[in-house]
Amino acid sequence: MLQEDNASVIPLQINEDLTLPKVLVETAKRYGDSKAAMREKEFGVWRPITWKDYLDNVKNISLGLVSLGLKREDKVAMIGDNRPEGLWMEMATLSAGGIAVWLFQDSLMDEVAHIINHSDAAFLVGEGQEEVDKALSVQGKCPFLKKIIWDDPKGMRDYHDPLLISLKEVMQRGRELDQKDPGLFEKMVAQGKARDVALLFYTSGTTALPKGALLSHYNLLTMGQNMMNVDPCTPEDDFVSFLPFAWIGEQMMSISCGLQVGFTINFPEEPETAQENIREIGPHVMFAPPRMYEQMTRTVQVKHLDSTWLKRTLFNTAMKIGYRTADLKFEKKSIPLGWKLLNWLAYTVVFKKLRDHLGLSRIRNAYTGGAAMGPDHFRFFHALGVNLKQIYGQTEIAGISVLHRSGDIKFDTVGTPITHTEVRITEEGEIISKSPSVFLGYYKNPEATTKTLQNGWLYSGDKGFIDEDGHLVVFDRTKDVMILSDRSIFSPQYLETRLKFSPFLKDAWIIGHEKPFITAVVCIDYAVIGKWADEKKLNYTSYHELSQKPEVYDLVEKQIREANKSLKPAAKIHKFVNLYKEFDADDEELTRTRKLRRSFVENRYQDIVRTLYEDKDNVHMDTTITYEDGRVVQIKTDLHIRKLPV
Repeated sequence: MLQEDNASVIPLQINEDLTLPKVLVETAKRYGDSKAAMREKEFGVWRPITWKDYLDNVKNISLGLVSLGLKREDKVAMIGDNRPEGLWMEMATLSAGGIAVWLFQDSLMDEVAHIINHSDAAFLVGEGQEEVDKALSVQGKCPFLKKIIWDDPKGMRDYHDPLLISLKEVMQRGRELDQKDPGLFEKMVAQGKARDVALLFYTSGTTALPKGALLSHYNLLTMGQNMMNVDPCTPEDDFVSFLPFAWIGEQMMSISCGLQVGFTINFPEEPETAQENIREIGPHVMFAPPRMYEQMTRTVQVKHLDSTWLKRTLFNTAMKIGYRTADLKFEKKSIPLGWKLLNWLAYTVVFKKLRDHLGLSRIRNAYTGGAAMGPDHFRFFHALGVNLKQIYGQTEIAGISVLHRSGDIKFDTVGTPITHTEVRITEEGEIISKSPSVFLGYYKNPEATTKTLQNGWLYSGDKGFIDEDGHLVVFDRTKDVMILSDRSIFSPQYLETRLKFSPFLKDAWIIGHEKPFITAVVCIDYAVIGKWADEKKLNYTSYHELSQKPEVYDLVEKQIREANKSLKPAAKIHKFVNLYKEFDADDEELTRTRKLRRSFVENRYQDIVRTLYEDKDNVHMDTTITYEDGRVVQIKTDLHIRKLPV
């Protein structure tokens, strides 16, 4: 399946000499002080940064790094929230011929130590005190580390370790070097080649330690161009950068697309204010994992539950109209004039205000990727008139290989390949891809490289097929595909996403591979069910206590029954248990991109899994929970197991 699009091509000629810093230099020359390259909200005010300022900061940091001893192909690790300084540092590293390595800002010390040590990072850039503390704690395990750079002075007054240096001082050293050696920055940028490694990007590691994928400038540039051949962006577009820079999806938009087209990147004031800041900006393009859209849906559903009878009636009526219109579009049928008028009325009265509240008032294309998106969520956003599309790809192909087209969206598929990308299915049912964006290999891992890269084809580890319309259907990770009691194959992700459409359920883990029936471990949404319990006058003191209330089990059972309705008998949930806590990345139950680590949770909760398939009503748990502040709490409890008549 090879896709060629007729959409307008980005007027950038990608050749063997082109690099990301060279694109930055040209874009900065084009716009100078006339246009904002980025904005950051500080102290309640959006502060614009022009393209000239962007390039000047990159230049000063790059030369400052060189003055500290950075050499070509040296690794610079970075950790912190989304902020202009993060992109400046990344581009400064690439301009000097270095390789950027991003870590998730909530990484634990063991994760930080592993990536810094494995990557042989010479420099670590941390946003502030929290990141500096992590770096100082692991420096003994990282022999190649020369300097730790910080840029937020809050809490840093009493830090005097010789390994530390402020970003302000690095930039000053860069300005001094520029005076001594004018033109050095331009020479460094000119030396870069398209096939040079730009990023050492670590995968999410659902089954083992993360692997470091080597991505070249050519990989990133071609991916961005081929994506925008399908969905062109414009220099006037606004994009909000709120996903971790350590996630390839954020690099895909902020770097690969942003530099080429020159749109404005907006940075939230704090991670906690991202949704509010998205609403203020009203981006034209947005990319987010399914969990973000799930949370948006949950927000709307909760407000609906709390609203007056009149508002609920208006919302329900509008949604019926929206769903009907969306379904006609999905089926590629013409919309009768009457339904068009009704949909306009629904938009005017309900959807316009709702989309504005979600920050989607100006959205042209909304993308999701990184995990499966349930059909219920897809239909919900299209009912609102939001052009939500599924992206399929992986770190090893610079982010994206397959994408839904406007007007050709099937919510059980991920669309068709982007320009210059070929997708095939092996005899074993594995999805393989070929494109200019396929990575160079894994760092220090030739065995994994040989297994994943074969004759120019990228082996994804995902099972899928191509339907009659040429759309790719991703079934699941090969290792996660279940064989049910009737010997049919089944994707647990499909049922998990259906359950998460309920505002009361935060997470679900479906179990049943080669077992007599399907079972589920459910994590309730503490905030939503807590509010529901308050209205019901139910007393509780903790997540654990609330989760085991019989009334809460009744509520969860109702959601599961609804999901079971559309399933064949072998795929229906027969038993479930409410877990005493949410799944957490810090407990290694989720990856940093919020994917369930199935092998880990199966081992951790083996007593629950075993008891679900025994004739018992309870399972005893004796475990510890470690909180973010370091507190360790011992939990001894009995979890109730409920059986459903199916």
